[in-house]
Amino acid sequence: MSMLYELDRYLIRRKVLKIFGSSFHVYDGNEVVGFSHQKAFKLKEDIRVYTDESATQELLHISARQIVDFSSAYDIIDSQSGQKVGAARRKGLRSVARDSWELLDENDQPIGQLQEDSLGMALLRRFLSNLIPQTFHLDTASGAPVVFKQRFNPFIYKLEVEIPPDADLDRRLVFGTAVLIAAIEGRQQ
Repeated sequence: MSMLYELDRYLIRRKVLKIFGSSFHVYDGNEVVGFSHQKAFKLKEDIRVYTDESATQELLHISARQIVDFSSAYDIIDSQSGQKVGAARRKGLRSVARDSWELLDENDQPIGQLQEDSLGMALLRRFLSNLIPQTFHLDTASGAPVVFKQRFNPFIYKLEVEIPPDADLDRRLVFGTAVLIAAIEGRQQ
């Protein structure tokens, strides 16, 4: 298993000046520990995560189950074992005002709820300015929330992820969800 899944904190940063598709680097401090690539012009989301930019060792594969994004579920698959780790499902109507996702285990049973920080801030972002950074909280059974926090930068999308040591979720699922948030929500910026 990758050392990436052992980290309690990492930063996902969108690659600058990418014309087609999008790419993200994952940092542990100043060290690149992961790289993600999202293909352009695909009807269904197809996101690959690698150990580095050479893209020789694939860690995760994230794919949409359907073409329409409104309340789609995204399967997160461990590329090394071929095992489905779980899924992240966007809560369609709830996400209109405040982004909301449901995390599912490998059998599609709900195991966590990911929500944007507050309804008031979400409405300000949507109607006044997308320059207000997003923060998501992933509530888990242990009660220790995982925090996904966008850092303010009007030119480069950055998402910092903090996982408490006692979080009871599969770290591959948390990481896959973070990449998905950066790809889907980051596109709205």
